[in-house]
This record gives sequence, structure tokens and C-alpha cells, in this order.
Amino acid sequence: MNFENNLAFAQALDAQDDLREMRNDYLFPQQNNKPLIYLCGNSLGLQPKVAKEVLNVQLNNWQNLAVEGWFEGDSPWMFYHKELKKLMAPLVGAKPAEVCPMNTLTVNLHLLMVSFYRPTAKRFKIIMEAGAFPSDQYAIESQVRFHGFNPDEAIIEIKPREGEYTLHTEDIVKTIADNADELALVLFGGINYFTGQWFDMPAITKAGHKAGAIVGFDLAHAAGNVPVQLHDWGVDFACWCSYKYQNAGPGGISGIFVHEKHFNDTSLHRFAGWWGYQENKRFKMEKGFVPEAGADGWQVSCTQVMPMALYHASLQLFEKAGFIPALRAKSEKLTAYLMFIINEVNTVLCEEQFKIITPKTAADRGAQVSIIAKANGKMIFDELVRHNVLGDWREPNVIRLSPVPMYNSFEEVYKTGELLVKICQSL
Repeated sequence: MNFENNLAFAQALDAQDDLREMRNDYLFPQQNNKPLIYLCGNSLGLQPKVAKEVLNVQLNNWQNLAVEGWFEGDSPWMFYHKELKKLMAPLVGAKPAEVCPMNTLTVNLHLLMVSFYRPTAKRFKIIMEAGAFPSDQYAIESQVRFHGFNPDEAIIEIKPREGEYTLHTEDIVKTIADNADELALVLFGGINYFTGQWFDMPAITKAGHKAGAIVGFDLAHAAGNVPVQLHDWGVDFACWCSYKYQNAGPGGISGIFVHEKHFNDTSLHRFAGWWGYQENKRFKMEKGFVPEAGADGWQVSCTQVMPMALYHASLQLFEKAGFIPALRAKSEKLTAYLMFIINEVNTVLCEEQFKIITPKTAADRGAQVSIIAKANGKMIFDELVRHNVLGDWREPNVIRLSPVPMYNSFEEVYKTGELLVKICQSL
């Protein structure tokens, strides 16, 4: 498509958008008596309007049923997670039995690594992306130390080539192959939080398995954002948070995926808890852990009802939107238009004030465009916020802008570019 840098063109794109009414299902923060242009959904998604309603339903259940809420009412808490599983599965290309809502992201990453990072004296290394989100770095480092290995020897970080910001798939595959004899685990993010690069997950999975390693993904920035097919790709395990693109509230409940090929593997270690015990015998209170079938067998603590209710509310909006295929088509166009607008800003300013470090190819990025500010980056970001555009600042000089297809518009993208020009000219 040949884009145009004018308001009428942006409004015409919105008029053609089949998802344009979805933004009416969300609450936008207000500043200066106007709604913000909210481009920070890659950090925290907006609140669905129905969130208070679904939360109140569960608060009323607590009030009226008390402990009987576990077994009585329209959606007994004992089985509530099963309603979510049916809606979670399409977001990550899984079977309902392969997913489960539970805990928070890094807790789940640790629990899954208990099962799937099984180092030996020979095979003990982990391959990950350099510059992964810090919580992943800390979790992996601590797991390595827990098993008695030195992180400097056990963790292999793949960095971009000199002068570049993103990784080449061939470099990832080669690094996996070069370390095949010592490799226990390949653990990548689905999308890099800093650059917005969407990694070639099928190629990474294939290479990892060819090397004899287990392959897992942190989908914090991918689940609910890009089309993922964990089951068909043969990924061993994955986990994600629900508060970014899935709009389930700050600190929202996490989700896990365990491929069904591992369901009957009794050699897998796991940190067990009562809620992961066989459901039909759970209340017999017997010693000796027998896991529930499927991903549910990795549960530890009982259902977190209120966070699940918020997640349920958001998942129903994904179902309304047609899940990921419809959202992805709009997302590709939104980010392409934002990139076009950023380049137009540079043209108007007669210099490359902003350098885009997110991949230009749609298949290599999610709903995010990261830009390096050549000068005055923090001042520019603060002025954007002061004028009702909220993105995300990352040191030392990167502004992350995330146009989310569920609730952002092409007009908002255009106005962001228009404001960038005015701010830079004023500085």
C-alpha cells in the first residue's frame, strides 16, 4: 500500500477497519480532559470496560456463597480455569489441555525449568538471546547456579552483529548447531522487548530439537500479539503474562503451555502442589503426588479467582475480534504506517532524528516500533507525554511505540507523527 502523510488518509484507513469499534470496549486514561493516545500496550494493556462487571460477579459470589463458591454458582471456582483454557488455546496455537492459567510469569518460568532444564555433566548449556528481559536473565542465571554450574560457562547469549540491533536467524541456528553436544536447553523470548523483533520460532525449535535440546519460549511480548502455533511447531514449553497485549490488568495471571508429547513422561521433575494433583481424587488428601492430566498437572496453588476473572473478560474480547488472524492483519498495517510516519518526520526535519531499530519486514515484528532518538530523546518523550501521547522510554535513547490493533487507530498514529515534528522543531 502507498501510504500518505495526512489526516484524511489516516481517517480513511480507520473507516475501512473492520475492528474500529473494538476500541469502544476499552477505557482510555484521561489527561487535560482528553483521552491519551495510548501507545504503551506492550507494557500494560488498557482496561476492558467489562472488567469491573466480571470482577463484581466474583465479589458477589464471594459475598453470597463464601466457601461454597468453590462448588456452587454459575461458574464454580474449582473448575473456573477450564473456561479460560478454551479461550487461551487459540492465542498460542495449542490444544486446551496444553495450556493453563496460573501464577505469574517468572514463577512459571522457574516451575517449567524444573521440569525441562535437566543438565548433566556433558549437557548443561542454555542458549538465549542477549538483551533478554532482565527477569528472564535472572531466572536462568539462578537456575544454572541451583544446579551447580557457572553461568559464565553455561549460558550462551547470542548478540546482534556489529553495528546491528536485531538477530539473524542463521546466526541463531548456527550457534545452536555449534554447541549441540553440550546443549540442554534453548530458551528464547518470542519477541524481544527492546527492539520488537519477532524471532523465527519454528526455525529455532527445529534447530534446538536437531541438536538434542529442549526448546522453550517466554511469550510475554508475543502471546495475544502475533500468530503463534506452539503445538504444530513442536515447542516443548512456554509461558506468558496476560497484562500486556492481553489486557488482563497489572500483575495479571500468567499462562503456561506444555506440549502433549510430555504428558505421559513420568521422568519429568516438577515442584508439586495440591492444585496440580489428580482432580477427581484431590479431596481425598492422600500422600504421594499424582499429577492431573495435561498442563493442569503443573499447577501448584489453587485458582486465583479475581485475576482469572479479569483475564476471562479480556479473552472474551479476543474471541469477539476473531482471535489473532484478524488482529494481526490490522497490526501489520498499523506498524507499517507508523514506520512510514516516522520516516516522514525525518523528511520534514531534513535529518534522521529518529532511527527505527524494529525490523522493517512485517513477518519479523509484532505490534511495536522502537526508535532511537538522535538527540534530546528524553525531552522529546516527556513532551509527547505532556501532549497526551504515552509510549515507553528505555535508556539510553529509545522510545518504544506500540499501536495495538484492538484499540489504537491510524489517526492516532498520524497525530503522533505530527506532534513529533512540532516537538523537534520547538527544541
